[in-house]
Amino acid sequence: MAELLVIRHAQASFGADDYDKLSELGHVQSRLLGDLLKARGWQPDRIVTGALKRQDETLRSMGFEPDEVHDGFDEYDFYDLLSARFPDGVPDDVQQDRRTHFRTLRETILAWQSDELTGVKETWTDFADRVADALTHATRPGADKVMVISSGGPIGQMVASTLDAPTAQMMQLNLQVKNTSMTRFVFNDRVRYLSGFNETPHLDVPTHQDKVTFS
Repeated sequence: MAELLVIRHAQASFGADDYDKLSELGHVQSRLLGDLLKARGWQPDRIVTGALKRQDETLRSMGFEPDEVHDGFDEYDFYDLLSARFPDGVPDDVQQDRRTHFRTLRETILAWQSDELTGVKETWTDFADRVADALTHATRPGADKVMVISSGGPIGQMVASTLDAPTAQMMQLNLQVKNTSMTRFVFNDRVRYLSGFNETPHLDVPTHQDKVTFS
């Protein structure tokens, strides 16, 4: 069977005016992962990245370049969802305090999944469908090793759908996904199986454990 390796982008710039770029630590995380894959001799036949800057920068700092860009692997627009939930203005601590941010993220996504948010640019169904379409595109015939750079939400959805888990499980998975973690699937033209989730061997050593991040 063929192998699909889905990598979450490295640490972005939380709290900055432009979140959609890697932090200095994000570039370090990416280089460490790229070095690990090359040391293992894992060479992809197809590389697909989402259209976000932080996804592209992750791939390039790993030492690879994309073969294709597919915006189906982009993250959901959390700030659009927040605007729908807080029409009078998003509370400052949601954007500045990490604990409040992640608690609000979970609550907002669950409301989105239940169609409780109105006026959003992308419905939950639209999001799930475009992630499925992107996954089908990336795993089309012609490659035995596929690498995808994506984000926590799509990765959570890929895992949940592969396991046929309840919709809400996507968010539980999303919140666990570490920056530059690897989630692995094996697949053929009929089925897809999960073979590894949220792996960070490049950071699971004493000298790099302080480099584990989730945003």
